[in-house]
Amino acid sequence: MSVKKYENNIYAGVLGKILGVYLGRPVEGWSYEKIRDTFGEIRYYVHEKVGVPLIVADDDISGTFAFFRAIADHGFQKNTPAKAFGDTWLNYIIENKTILWWGGLGRSTEHTAYLNLKNGIEAPRSGSAAVNGKILAEQIGAQIFIDAIAMACPGDPDTAVELVRNAASVSHDGIAVEAACHLAALEAMAFEEKRINVLLDRAAGYVKSRELLDIIRDVRDICSRETDWRKVRAYLDPKYGYEVYPGCCHMVPNHAMVIAAFILGGDDFQKSISIAASAAWDTDCNAGNVGALNGIRLGIEGIHAGADFRGPVADLMYVVTSDGGSVVTDAVLETKKIVEAAAKMRGESVFVSKARYTFEYPGAVQGFLKCEFDHGAAADVRIFNRNEISGENGLCIECSHVAEGVTANVSTQTFIDFSKLAANFSTVASPTLYSSQVVCTVAYRESDGQVYLRPYILYYDIDNQIQVIYGDRWELSRQPETYFWTVPDTKGMSICKLGYQIESRKRFDGRIVLKEIDWTGAPADFSQRGMLMNSIWNTNPLWLAGFASSAAQFAADFKRTYCVSHTETNGVVTIGSREWKDYSVESVIYYSLHQEGGLVVRSTGHRRFYAALLSGFCKAQIILEKDGERRVLGETEYPYEEETGYRMKLTAKGSRLYLDINGKRVLEAEDETFGCGGGGFLISKGTMTCDSLIVKNEGSGL
Repeated sequence: MSVKKYENNIYAGVLGKILGVYLGRPVEGWSYEKIRDTFGEIRYYVHEKVGVPLIVADDDISGTFAFFRAIADHGFQKNTPAKAFGDTWLNYIIENKTILWWGGLGRSTEHTAYLNLKNGIEAPRSGSAAVNGKILAEQIGAQIFIDAIAMACPGDPDTAVELVRNAASVSHDGIAVEAACHLAALEAMAFEEKRINVLLDRAAGYVKSRELLDIIRDVRDICSRETDWRKVRAYLDPKYGYEVYPGCCHMVPNHAMVIAAFILGGDDFQKSISIAASAAWDTDCNAGNVGALNGIRLGIEGIHAGADFRGPVADLMYVVTSDGGSVVTDAVLETKKIVEAAAKMRGESVFVSKARYTFEYPGAVQGFLKCEFDHGAAADVRIFNRNEISGENGLCIECSHVAEGVTANVSTQTFIDFSKLAANFSTVASPTLYSSQVVCTVAYRESDGQVYLRPYILYYDIDNQIQVIYGDRWELSRQPETYFWTVPDTKGMSICKLGYQIESRKRFDGRIVLKEIDWTGAPADFSQRGMLMNSIWNTNPLWLAGFASSAAQFAADFKRTYCVSHTETNGVVTIGSREWKDYSVESVIYYSLHQEGGLVVRSTGHRRFYAALLSGFCKAQIILEKDGERRVLGETEYPYEEETGYRMKLTAKGSRLYLDINGKRVLEAEDETFGCGGGGFLISKGTMTCDSLIVKNEGSGL
């Protein structure tokens, strides 16, 4: 069966995962009694009552969709090995910042596994009980990161279980890995089999642990005799609760509750995630797993059968990794990655649109909501997908009372909204959109009347205030037309939203449709120049927030633009996205104590990139860094001096790499390993200061 058949269910699985996480996240860590006494049952989002944002960085989401990238990064192998998943951890994790709970060696299972990987203990030993002990190895994390992998194996539980076993063993062992495999089998089979008992019967065949099989059997038995989930939990707690299974967050009580919520929720998506979020233990993990499983099984229709969980979320999610340009994402973009992986692992040829906003799944809005920025008098707006009322995709914006001086405004995030940021997990990101890039918009009006569409951006200024810049108006016609807008100069400041303003000189009550929105390639000219610090007491101003830094110190400098410092090798700082292909990065670099330092291009994570380096005060190199293995692509003698500025420019064009220093070509090299990714700096064992960063598209001529 072609992967195309499963696309909508994959999308529903992605949605189910994030909706479940967002439902359970506000009460994570709460006791069962506190949840019960405060909310009774959590049937809908409670974030506002708890005083936290709805859409947040979360290990369940970031780990699920980041670690899944191992499949694509290692050639879409159906048996992608544990070592490849371990390398993927090291590439996308920034120590003490991204994805994981950094609870300490021997306390946090994932932190411990990361340190093992960093110190040369490869997966699967990195997560083994032999290295970390049985208790640490059997905590919950194995099962919370597996959903995207299972979704890439629709109807193929054998492959799903093999891949998940390899992925889970990076950090876990024993019964925890078996639980992850059990969920993977359930999810892979749920694309075709909808009966809960049949799924549970068949999934048991993929579990090697007799202990886990006995627990699952016990859960099924009590759920067959008791329909009240509180009574089921009361039965499970003294047998399988945290007081019985030691550690911070053991797998057993959580897996038991996932299965109970799955059974007792039946074909009611809302009820299933409500039980998982209300029963305590690890609420966001459990509701996320149940949401993914039932999203796959019940589809979009099942999600729609209850409350509107999708509307407030609008597909938006953060996948927080060292690949900063892929952090601000949405359910459609992540679904397309899973569909592509599923097809390639099956040897299928499937078309997956590379455009950013295609609105191609049922009800998808890809982060677009009514804009909260004060544009003046605002008309009423309803946002939905045209495919909900017809067979055509497109973001449908239904306006009421648009007229002279009254506009309708919609926008989507292109960067972090710092006014709605949770502190539980750090949110490292780069913008997806930059000054001088060209936004291509396909739009039309569905209703009669003279109506105009005007693009705009919201960006953070140097005083951390949001500013707006509008483009020219486009008069819309009844037929789709393509409009181009070159994003104005924000002086290097991060663009946080892309928006569209709907205007009319006479009253307009009707609909306009955004059919597709995209931009490609690196910026024609993006730069941060000179000393931008506006206070010596603030070395981490907001204009630095667009960089993903694994360097120990990346700060505004007292004299130049940046100071980059790292005590170990490979302190990497990048900005940009995978849309950046042929481009150059340039900076004037001053070296202090150091082993090596220079510029980076085409970074897709902080262990996959090209770099141009000066090292040892005596040589220049162009290097390829890939999963801890370095290859020197070009090298020459190049004496240089401490605290002397060297204007370095590294260019990537096709398979060619060029290093210019002080306007003179120093090195050339050729390699085809990496074709895209962000740019920035690298420093090893020392410090350099950098005056400016200039990025220029090199897509034509050199």
